Amino acid sequence: MASFKGFFFMISATFIILKMVFFFVTSFSSTSKLGHDMHDHHHHHFDLKPPFDDQSSEIFTPSISVLSRYDNDAVRVLHDERVLRKSTADEGGGSVTVLTGSGSQKDGGEMPTANTRHEGGQLSKVKPLNVKEVYHEKDIFLENYNQMNKTMKIYIYPHTKTDPFANIFLPVNQGSPGGNYASESYFKIALSMSHFVTQDPSEADLFFLPFSIASMRHDKRIGVGGIKTFIKDYIFNISHKYPFWNRTGGADHFYVACHSIGRTAMEEAPEVRINAIQVVCSSSYFLQGYTAHKDASIPQIWPRPGVRPTRHPSKREMLAFYAGAMNSRVRESLVKTWINDSEIGVHQTRLKTPYSESLLGSKFCIHAKGFEVNTARIGDAIYYGCVPVVLADHYDLPFADILDWNSFSVVVSTQDIEFLKRILNKIVDSDEYMKLQQNVVQVQKHFQWNQIPVDFDTFYMVMYELWVRRSSVRIHSFN
Repeated sequence: MASFKGFFFMISATFIILKMVFFFVTSFSSTSKLGHDMHDHHHHHFDLKPPFDDQSSEIFTPSISVLSRYDNDAVRVLHDERVLRKSTADEGGGSVTVLTGSGSQKDGGEMPTANTRHEGGQLSKVKPLNVKEVYHEKDIFLENYNQMNKTMKIYIYPHTKTDPFANIFLPVNQGSPGGNYASESYFKIALSMSHFVTQDPSEADLFFLPFSIASMRHDKRIGVGGIKTFIKDYIFNISHKYPFWNRTGGADHFYVACHSIGRTAMEEAPEVRINAIQVVCSSSYFLQGYTAHKDASIPQIWPRPGVRPTRHPSKREMLAFYAGAMNSRVRESLVKTWINDSEIGVHQTRLKTPYSESLLGSKFCIHAKGFEVNTARIGDAIYYGCVPVVLADHYDLPFADILDWNSFSVVVSTQDIEFLKRILNKIVDSDEYMKLQQNVVQVQKHFQWNQIPVDFDTFYMVMYELWVRRSSVRIHSFN
């Protein structure tokens, strides 16, 4: 019996020792990998070309410690919330857990964090999903929005009215900008008169490159063919006249462009395309020159003065509406599939009746990709209270960091055009349409330009997108 007990003790001791060895081996491996990853991602040093300042003959060599372009809890929490929302929806509902730390803002305060649940720890408050909420995380958005409004500073490269290309660089304050690309002009006008502008570049979060691609396109001295060279020369000039571009390689610079020409305008200035923040209407994940999460999408919105028309959902008799030129396979497929349908009205030419009447009379308004993924149709639908149906794969939708597009629009793959009617009727029959339509009305304020910017309108939303993308680059100059 004693022999058996001794044998059993030896086996147990051996098993315990093996477990301890395995624990230490795996712990050492994980710790080594963690240290390796931290070294790879948080300790990069770059030597950039020394800047030359016309005001001084002194040349200094900056050393840049890149912490992280997106070391910003606002972006991370919004992204995590979006991923978890999708994951939870796939699993059939339930509660959301967001694991996040806190980060520091410009004034040294802590970023707000979502509720957390730590593995093996005590359960904190876990916020259930609210299907009516149009924001990924409203409390965090509002907190950061207020911080942005108080602290954000933009330096605009100065140009005078006597500049030979003043029409390219200065905002056009005469009359109201019009047309499909008015968003570019409205932003420049709004920024120039806003409290975000600073004359002191040392306190600037970002630097605005004020050239207008739409204006270059119509300038006979430049034209479509000369835009690339013009921008290349402009970047060369500011990088020699001012020290700001060279300190970061343009990472804290941005420009705004709504015309589709903008996506190829940087071909002779790759440093702009690669480093600077591009705020553009042509925002497809697979478009040349657009980098999701670095760049931002601005909505293509027509200026519409006057009182916004409204119509109750019960008065919207058509299921869905589309009209437009046949300049893509997506549009051709849409029209070919539904041209003779009585509930989905599709048209391959401009309407003879007022466009607005069709938008007001339909439950859903279809945005179908043309030459580009973007058109003014999403803005049109939202303005008239019509639920947008997005048929444009890989479209980085405007303000997607902030707004949950699934709460006020229907995103359908272009491969599912033949099932469109079934999809939309199911939404109507389940009463989900009423929630979507109510949320469309709720987000209308975010898709509106105003002569004088109003809180949460398109201008302020773009500014917020810039704020969460502001560069996190520290510069040290050596004597």
